[in-house]
Amino acid sequence: MTVLDVSWLGNISSREALTARSFYVRPLDKDDRNWVARILKEYWGSVKIVTRGRIHYADELPGFIAMQEDKPVGLAIYRIEGDECEIIAMNSLVKRIGIGSALLNAVKTAAVSSKCKRLWLVTTNDNIEALRFYQKRGLVLTALHRNALDQARRLKPEIPLVGIDGIPLRDEIELEMLL
Repeated sequence: MTVLDVSWLGNISSREALTARSFYVRPLDKDDRNWVARILKEYWGSVKIVTRGRIHYADELPGFIAMQEDKPVGLAIYRIEGDECEIIAMNSLVKRIGIGSALLNAVKTAAVSSKCKRLWLVTTNDNIEALRFYQKRGLVLTALHRNALDQARRLKPEIPLVGIDGIPLRDEIELEMLL
């Protein structure tokens, strides 16, 4: 098994860095697409992801997969348009061992090599864990799009009315990192 070089993981603790050696991150390939579609359906309700009023078929986009003992344990999907890179979906199936940080850094590296000037994403108002995660890793809040999920539900009716911890799903929150 290839082992992740943890020197590029960024702001993770020593404990996370030690545990992180048990996984590695690689670009998605065509053989991963069925697993990607299954994870997107399980966590996002569909392969269709809506951000800022735009539909993305996330199972067709580039991304990275985290592997632990030859099993997929994390996913990051992104798109590059012009000089911006948007993270469309990110899931870590094993928490607090650095998988999310490694996936974020892999996307950031891809964005920098594509000469992007901005890395950004949208999350929902209920996703406190994501807001904490991304801000701790250098992304900053840039916009609150009030009631954006009303429009998103027209494009993707599977979006529930209530999210994590019973919080009503209403708003999109945009975060960014200038590269």
